[in-house]
Amino acid sequence: MSLLTIILNILLPPLAVFLKHGLSGTFLISILLTIIGWIPGVIHAFIVND
Repeated sequence: MSLLTIILNILLPPLAVFLKHGLSGTFLISILLTIIGWIPGVIHAFIVND
């Protein structure tokens, strides 16, 4: 995982997921989790961008 990916995972989780997976279900889940709360979005981004 690059430094840029780590920074994006923390600051903009949906963008980090989009750059790796594109427009997919994973991206939509990331948006939903980030809307619910920033921490769930960050955790999800780190898990899927492993």
